[in-house]
Amino acid sequence: MPMHVKDAMSTVVLTIGPAHTLRQAAQLMAARRIGAAVVLDNDTCGIGILTERDILNSLGAGENPDQETAQTHTTPDVVFAAPDWTLDDAADAMVRGGFRHLIVLNDQEPVGVVSVRDIIRCWSTTTERARPVPA
Repeated sequence: MPMHVKDAMSTVVLTIGPAHTLRQAAQLMAARRIGAAVVLDNDTCGIGILTERDILNSLGAGENPDQETAQTHTTPDVVFAAPDWTLDDAADAMVRGGFRHLIVLNDQEPVGVVSVRDIIRCWSTTTERARPVPA
């Protein structure tokens, strides 16, 4: 029986506004030991995602994390998952898009985030692991 996104996703989601600085976002993400924050823009009803990779790209480009905002570094063209997607569907979407997190929507509302780590954790507890044969 296939596992679904709802079985793997984190339901406690860090949400930030578009005006949060990258430093503020990084501090909140580090405190929660997560790799992504959902960016909610109430003015435009937009939902985006800011990942640790987005923050690292900004720092690598020499930008100031106290001046750069989540809005300008939110991942464009966000792909959303549904709770009833299989983990295979989610993993396929991540591979095709080249990203490690999906925002999970239910009735256009964010209800969770699923990461590559979440999927691997579920798969590793539900499948038999290959073990090396002792020499």
